[in-house]
Amino acid sequence: MNALAELRSRFAQALTELTPDPATFAAMVKPTQDAKFGDFQANCAMPLAKQRGTNPRALAAEIVGKLDIADLCQPPEVAGPGFINIRLRDDWLTEQTNRNVTDSRLGVAPVAKPKRIVIDYSAPNVAKPMHVGHLRSTVLGNALYRVAKFLGHYVLGDNHIGDWGTQFGMILFGYKYFLDRAAFERNPVGELARQYRLVSQLSGFHDAKAEHPKAENRLAQLQSDLNAAEANKPANDKSAEKTLKKLRTDVSDVREQIASLKKQIEAVESSPPLKALAESHPQIAELARLETAKLHGGDEENTRLWNQFVPQCLAAIQGIYDRLDIRFDMTCGESFYNPMLADVVAEFQAKGLAAESDGAICVFIPGNAAPFIIRKRDGAFTYATSDLATIRYRVNALQADTMLYVVDTRQSEHFRLLFETAKLWGYGDRELVHVNFGTILGKDGKPYKTRSGDTIGLESLLDAAVAKARQIVNENDDGKPEGRELSDAARAAVAETVGIGAIKYADLRHNRESDYVYDEDKMLATNGDTATYMQYAYARVAGIFRRGGINRETLRSGGGRVVFTHPLERALSLQLLRFSEALDGVLAENRPNILTDYLFATANSFSTFYQECSVLKEPDEAIRTSRLLLCDLTARVIATGLDLLGMKTCEQM
Repeated sequence: MNALAELRSRFAQALTELTPDPATFAAMVKPTQDAKFGDFQANCAMPLAKQRGTNPRALAAEIVGKLDIADLCQPPEVAGPGFINIRLRDDWLTEQTNRNVTDSRLGVAPVAKPKRIVIDYSAPNVAKPMHVGHLRSTVLGNALYRVAKFLGHYVLGDNHIGDWGTQFGMILFGYKYFLDRAAFERNPVGELARQYRLVSQLSGFHDAKAEHPKAENRLAQLQSDLNAAEANKPANDKSAEKTLKKLRTDVSDVREQIASLKKQIEAVESSPPLKALAESHPQIAELARLETAKLHGGDEENTRLWNQFVPQCLAAIQGIYDRLDIRFDMTCGESFYNPMLADVVAEFQAKGLAAESDGAICVFIPGNAAPFIIRKRDGAFTYATSDLATIRYRVNALQADTMLYVVDTRQSEHFRLLFETAKLWGYGDRELVHVNFGTILGKDGKPYKTRSGDTIGLESLLDAAVAKARQIVNENDDGKPEGRELSDAARAAVAETVGIGAIKYADLRHNRESDYVYDEDKMLATNGDTATYMQYAYARVAGIFRRGGINRETLRSGGGRVVFTHPLERALSLQLLRFSEALDGVLAENRPNILTDYLFATANSFSTFYQECSVLKEPDEAIRTSRLLLCDLTARVIATGLDLLGMKTCEQM
């Protein structure tokens, strides 16, 4: 049972006669930060009193008089200027805890009104290996998928792969002109990835050569403007200082751009083989785009190659998903929607929602200066067209009520315009949400890459974390007083579980909108807010039952009951009761870090309880049984919570 939701519902009923918006004020009921103020606190009396022009303490007393919570709470107390402190009744809390002991859902009731939710996440380009940039969308989306499904919603996970765009033109061109046949036969996907990188590098080289002199001219002009502005700056002129600040920023930005362009140029010109290729293919970018156009036009050879390459690429990507324990209900890439795009544009034109502008077909959104282009002047469709076709398909074919797009923050403007366009199109009754997220950084504070500047492959990231975890597992097992307990196979399994879990948890524990620094040592620590700490908490409980020779399922069915004989037993029971509250919070805000915060607090609460309350050595059988039941319930909550985040546990570590 979600005690917080129940209390808010009761407060809303009590507030009905006092405000036309009871739900807003009822939402001010929250768990207390300090147990001396009770279990929950309502702070609604002060803002409501200000709105009504009355005394907040008197209003708090009036609210308490209207509250009907005697069946689950002790009499509420009004404190300070109008806080309402609430403490759950011990008999009610023990009853809920004892129900949860034998409840497979741990007290989490399915939602009363399930939604049909499509979660769009991961979405790599199949033409190249998955890299660290795909991690956040993949693990965030999967966590939301698991939580929504557990709560009883009808959920579809959709991997909207990039299998039809310009990257395939690069691969097709590279395959035809630069292929290493022996390498392709050994590792098709690796060789295709090399082709993509090579064509991309050569295209970038020519672009950089063309852009470099323009950037130098821009820098010269900006530097001249800056020098003049500094020489003629009036004293104490805030407007002039603002202009100077912008000019200095612009100069710095262009200098960085020039440095990047020089680096691209130098990388090719310093390599005779690359330079020869660049000189012999000056129009490589345009030729690669033509290969894409030929594919989209149904060219027989390019279609045959596409049909050959895509399954090979998908198989390689699936290997990463298998390792991450991630499954999708559907994988509908850009190619799936391609036949629908012309109809989308035609419908927008027929309804008068789109108009031609400089040869392109555009949707003009009120209040937005830039148009939303759904067909380019050359007749090519855009990502916008494909995304609109996707929305229509998800509504018509999948009957989706809600669509979550787990995509990084840099795409915020695209999704804002997409959702506004979808509303104009008639889909305003559907919930469209951009679940945006920040960037994974290296310790230098820049996007996480190799020393050479390449983006780190996701598989190598997983390998490194598992290798580091294996080192820690070996050291811990070798250091046990009675000698090692785990076989080599068991150590390898634990290292895989711990290493993969560490990466996922380190990502999910952060506010998704924030950037975070990737730090292997911190994420694999056995203390602090890490998956390893949670996994050790679970393994500790498993160890208690192993040492005691107690079967956990037999214990649950044995008729024993949880009783409170120590404040820490009650505190742990209250924390375990809040599992449902945490899961509801995850889905309400699309923030898995609410669940990681909960699990960390739960592991801490259990650790404090276990230090102070004897379990196996407790002489009173009823109390010993009660504490064992609390240990078992704690382990099940931690294991279920980690599973909903996509992580596993180990019986021994």
